[in-house]
Amino acid sequence: NNNSSTYPHRWTGAGEREGRIYSPLVSSRHFGLGHGIGRSGDVMEAQPKAVGSSALLRLCLRLVLDAVRRGAGLTGLVKSKSKQNKKQLKNDGGNNKSDGATNNNNNNGNGPASYGTLLPVCTGMSMALVLSGLRDRANQLDKLANQHDATTTTNNNKNNNNNDESSSPAPERNIVLWSRIDQKSCYKAILSAGLQCIVLPTTIHPTTDEVSTDLDALQVALDKYSHRILAVITTTSCFCPRVPDEVDRVAKLIQGWNSQHCNNNNSDDDDNNTDKRGAGIAHVINHAYGLQCTQTNKLLNRACTIGRVDAIICSTDKNFLVPVGGALILSPNDQVIACISKNYPGRASASPVVDLFITLLSMGLNGYKGILEERRRLVDVFRVKFDALAKKFGERSLDCPRNTISFGITLDNLVIGTDDETKKNVQITKFGSMLFTRCISGTRIVPTKETKTISGHIFQGFGSSYDDYPHSYMTAACAVGMGEEEMMEFFERLERCWREYVGKREKEEVRKRLKEMEIEQS
Repeated sequence: NNNSSTYPHRWTGAGEREGRIYSPLVSSRHFGLGHGIGRSGDVMEAQPKAVGSSALLRLCLRLVLDAVRRGAGLTGLVKSKSKQNKKQLKNDGGNNKSDGATNNNNNNGNGPASYGTLLPVCTGMSMALVLSGLRDRANQLDKLANQHDATTTTNNNKNNNNNDESSSPAPERNIVLWSRIDQKSCYKAILSAGLQCIVLPTTIHPTTDEVSTDLDALQVALDKYSHRILAVITTTSCFCPRVPDEVDRVAKLIQGWNSQHCNNNNSDDDDNNTDKRGAGIAHVINHAYGLQCTQTNKLLNRACTIGRVDAIICSTDKNFLVPVGGALILSPNDQVIACISKNYPGRASASPVVDLFITLLSMGLNGYKGILEERRRLVDVFRVKFDALAKKFGERSLDCPRNTISFGITLDNLVIGTDDETKKNVQITKFGSMLFTRCISGTRIVPTKETKTISGHIFQGFGSSYDDYPHSYMTAACAVGMGEEEMMEFFERLERCWREYVGKREKEEVRKRLKEMEIEQS
């Protein structure tokens, strides 16, 4: 009798993965969402066996896009056409099924937060996935352009009674141009995607201490590597003295280069120029914790207006105060989001999405705006306190007005009694260790002329993003989530620790001189 069954559940599962969880504690921790999100073909695709997590993913994406538009100030879709407004409701998750053969060389006036997807991995791995997705899309568009060129060549040859039907194949796009920033994850992400990284040098501003984009070096690299370039990566959130890349000028430069060298949707205007390729060079912006900064968000809006931007990568933990493990990918182009979502291998953990969903509901839009406004209020206080502390010990603030998150002070006078650069750097590094043992985290101590080798590439002056930066220095950040009480405690501990360090160094120097005097007398 089928009605006599005592089986307590509605569904019976006979697959290899049925969301079974042994531990009640683990099940409770994950709210029973054991199936995760997405399907093997698309991280944003609905999973029939996981209706709850699929719906939660869509809701979370809508919430976070609303937060970055109305809270952080990033612009969304243009509103000039009613069809585009309807399209936004359909495509916020980038699940558009078209072949990606359009919009390859411009943003159609769309803002950076027009479309988005959520990935359950951190910024570095998200960068690798974005690059892999862009490579697949570039291969598709280049193939279409090459077929168009071949057809045009054949027709022209027939008209001219020429039997040569050869056409040059599109070169492999395996190079990424990376505006140098001394942070390991992005460089490793490029290599993890199976691509070659060309590190572009930076420049020091002539009247400040800022380290920034070298646009001339970028132009030279664009012309040198040409159609082998998949993407240019710029960064908007970085440690002082590095300041955000001039992403608007970079976007305009890339757009101009693509207009000269690449077919725009395979238009007939370029029938006689078979050297042009369809995909163009992409522009990826590492906006890891930049959503909290109004100044850099305005840069992104401008970049999308005047030039080429393909993808913007934002960390969920640094921007929305959730545990590490997720990233928000934004784009003015729905096809870019679609190719990135489809590139994720297998299903994905729902945990980062659940954390973000709960946090956004807890914050609300006003709560999110509130923590952004509180950070903006504290920035001026932080800058003044940091500068005053530096002057107490004969140092000064690094003048980097375009970086409003990370601040720096020189450490040129921290070490006394030696002119040996190596010995100085050892002592400066010890000061950093001392800060950590006194429970001061997040600061960075950067000596001069440090060298670091990452996957075979040698970075001179590592830490400052410049080969020969003239100062040793220390950085600290006034980031979202820091409260005024915590900030004041940080400066009190830093001052105590600094005085303790200076006292120890002075005693060591006195002992050293006494020992030298004893040796001379003997």
